[in-house]
Amino acid sequence: MAVDCVCAGILVADHLCEPIEKLPAAGELVLSDALPLEIGGCASNVAIDLSLLGAKVGVIGCVGNDPFGRFVIETLSGAGTDTAAIRLIDDVGTSGTLIINVTGEDRRFIHAIGANARFAPEDLQRPQVDAAKVLYLGGYLLMPNLEPRRLRERLRAARRAGVKTVVDVVLPGEGDHMAALEPVLSETDVFLPNHDEAAAITGHADPVRQAETFLEAGAGTVVITQGTIGTLLMSNDLRLRAATYPVEFVGGTGAGDAFDAGYIAGLLEGAEPRRCLQWGSALGASCVRAIGATQSVLTRNQAEAWINEKKLEITSF
Repeated sequence: MAVDCVCAGILVADHLCEPIEKLPAAGELVLSDALPLEIGGCASNVAIDLSLLGAKVGVIGCVGNDPFGRFVIETLSGAGTDTAAIRLIDDVGTSGTLIINVTGEDRRFIHAIGANARFAPEDLQRPQVDAAKVLYLGGYLLMPNLEPRRLRERLRAARRAGVKTVVDVVLPGEGDHMAALEPVLSETDVFLPNHDEAAAITGHADPVRQAETFLEAGAGTVVITQGTIGTLLMSNDLRLRAATYPVEFVGGTGAGDAFDAGYIAGLLEGAEPRRCLQWGSALGASCVRAIGATQSVLTRNQAEAWINEKKLEITSF
């Protein structure tokens, strides 16, 4: 089907625990109230969140031909997204993440790349991509088959067709990530890393210097999320800082993806950057009210009411 946004990238089955009091010592058993299986991965989460906002969404990615892969596809289909472009891989399992939530601490992750390692730039060679308003690529750098220069050509082709390109990353560990990222940034309209990722990529602790580095590499707009501190947005002619909407924090899984979905919702309505920051901040804040990546994310009516009723401080600098 024709879609507003194509969400491409990592598709994951998340294995979570309700918050526990402490990490178990070797050989120790610690009880959790529940161990839910939830859909995860940047492309999955953003697709579901955008669907909640009423957007028409297509998903491109790879899963194993196994129960977890069927769970991912069925969940995405149930959310109303077009899953026809998801490839089933017979000889490798679906990507999975074990997410450990400890009360009062940030999440811990244990990840298996699985079928996401098979995702290639050629997966983006589809008419659906060039007909969309936005192409979102989530989890770049965690898909080893996404050769940067071939990917750049696919993003360039999409932009020539009038598609806005939005890219987010997940870091697989230490490495020269800027070398893999720089060719892609030259064809990226909006780059959306978090502060920790940006620091690891650039070597700079200051988010302004981080953003300047990405702009110098060719990104059109850089938006760096900084958790409870808020968000920094920079382009060649605009600099904004946004605060956060105060909410009770339960879990951070999917919060960055929810922000991305909100920001894209602003792009889809042709909004200016301040409005896009409002959308992103509202969805990101709503996400942390549950441990799952999409459980508590706002619908369109809820998000519009949230933005209209709650003030978000946004300042130029």
